[in-house]
Amino acid sequence: MRHRLTLLFACLLLSFTSFSQSVTVITEATSRFLGTLSADERQRTQYAFTDSLRFKWTNLPVGLVPRPGIAYGSLSDNSRLAFHRVLSAMLSSQGYLKTTSLMQLDDILNTLYQQAFDSGKIDQRMLTMMQNMKWSHGNYFISIWGKPQPGEAWGLNFGGHHLALSLTSTGQAISMSPYFIGTDPSEVKSGKYAGLRVLSKEEDYGFLLINALTDAQKAVAILKQDVPKDIITSPQGSQRITSYYGIAASRFTADQQAILTLLIQEYTHNFEHQKAHQLYDKIMKSGLEKVYFAWVGSLENNKPHYYIINGPDFLIEYDNVGFQNDGNHIHAILREKGNDFGDDLLKRHYLETKH
Repeated sequence: MRHRLTLLFACLLLSFTSFSQSVTVITEATSRFLGTLSADERQRTQYAFTDSLRFKWTNLPVGLVPRPGIAYGSLSDNSRLAFHRVLSAMLSSQGYLKTTSLMQLDDILNTLYQQAFDSGKIDQRMLTMMQNMKWSHGNYFISIWGKPQPGEAWGLNFGGHHLALSLTSTGQAISMSPYFIGTDPSEVKSGKYAGLRVLSKEEDYGFLLINALTDAQKAVAILKQDVPKDIITSPQGSQRITSYYGIAASRFTADQQAILTLLIQEYTHNFEHQKAHQLYDKIMKSGLEKVYFAWVGSLENNKPHYYIINGPDFLIEYDNVGFQNDGNHIHAILREKGNDFGDDLLKRHYLETKH
């Protein structure tokens, strides 16, 4: 028994030490990035940690809602190299590739609209309206809140069209909530990149799960309502999800629970290894049986559909409607309940640290 307790303590200590090491890597990478900026660039990038603007994220295009911080496209090559080190420290390989692919997708979207205009499918008014949204690989904005250093609270936001990364650090741990990703189109239908699906598994695993349910289970899981035009917990809306809808995972078979687990991991495992497992383990500790899954809309792709996964510790929303109601435009979000912008994390930090 004593040996078992010693082993457990050693494992917990190793986990905490590893998490601290990953936080250190992120902090040092961010500090190095700041060191590549000129005094003017740094002034545009860095804000006080207490600035309320840190919490004002959006999923709307930059042309509609400007972002604080410095545009990625305005950086020197040296600064871009350094910032990619920040992204690869914050994110797993899949999360990093999704992020950089979402940025690239903006340039593809601009090309698709230009091709549609050239072929007479849309008029000049529509083309100009779309161009005014300012979709661009370079139109993603980096803002750093406070000073990245050990033992101090600081944050980093990186956002633009269809991306909102929100990191909060206490120097010992990090929060990555809210985490918003989206794609337009979710599947490129023509041209050089035809077939590209940046958020393929968020869609495929959702369909895999709903179609794995029995008719009786579907009767509980599928909600009789119109597909939402956006995620319900978007920052623009006042509506919040406070109740559980659909079917509890306690009513799933082992195989169905395995698919649900895959779907949850597709979101949590976008983060670097230690954060991904800290959040996933927290979800599993609370109990997969307490997680609810609900679906709205079509059971086939390329038609509007929506799902929500809601548990004691987290919320996932996925919405695929599309500008032309074609089910080809994804908005998805992962939230760690009570820990948006490190709320819970910071409360513990300030209780345990003298200031």
